Amino acid sequence: MVRGLYTAAAGMNAQQNNIDVTSNNIANVNTTGFKKDRAEFADLMYQSLNYTANATSENTNNPTGMNVGLGVRVSGIQKSFIQGSLKETGNSLDIAIQGKGFFQIETPAGDTNYSRNGSFKLDSDGAVVTGQGYKLLPEIVIPANMTNTSIAADGTVSAINPADGTTNVLGQITLVDFINPAGLSPKGNGLFSATTVSGDAIEGVPNTEAFGSLQQGMLESSNVQLVNAMVDLITAQRAYESNSKSLTTTDQMLQQVNQLKR
Repeated sequence: MVRGLYTAAAGMNAQQNNIDVTSNNIANVNTTGFKKDRAEFADLMYQSLNYTANATSENTNNPTGMNVGLGVRVSGIQKSFIQGSLKETGNSLDIAIQGKGFFQIETPAGDTNYSRNGSFKLDSDGAVVTGQGYKLLPEIVIPANMTNTSIAADGTVSAINPADGTTNVLGQITLVDFINPAGLSPKGNGLFSATTVSGDAIEGVPNTEAFGSLQQGMLESSNVQLVNAMVDLITAQRAYESNSKSLTTTDQMLQQVNQLKR
């Protein structure tokens, strides 16, 4: 019966982590470029209740064995990079990726992080930056005298010089992808960093076979489906309550055993 206490406690702990993951998904339902997480579970070690190699007689064995599980644990949290829906904003510096790929972002520490959030701004020098002021790589600078900034599906950035009416190419936005995007490490602010399990960044031009296209004046919404997330939350809550009931039942059984001494 003591085994049941620990098994139920392990189940409650696992479902608490599940609720934490689902709650984070729901909290970010309106976060641009957010990718939802999913908790994955694995059963713990099993305890054998038959220490004679499952023998039932001198010449026969138990065909099924006698093993009792010891609970569950969270084996991983999988991030889903399914495409989110595109939302039109009309802002010329809002860029959505339709398909595979990540923007390259330079952090203040000089590291390169990666993001699906294409809500860009201009800093005091005219450089394209994120909402936190981190520069887009390769660096794109839009001079103050330029108008009608245009970003093509292949990442070509151009603008019109009002002095002579000519169109000037200002730079090229590139994308990167990874062999295992699920192995990227989330850093907050919509940023990810590469890890040994994600593989090295593979850089390329948008709107090619290996990369998605860029959509100017649009943003990629979170890929969290609120209805599905609410169902997941209710399921995790009920599983938590069931494990709690198992804990209470085991405690009541132990109480009855203690009362036999009286």
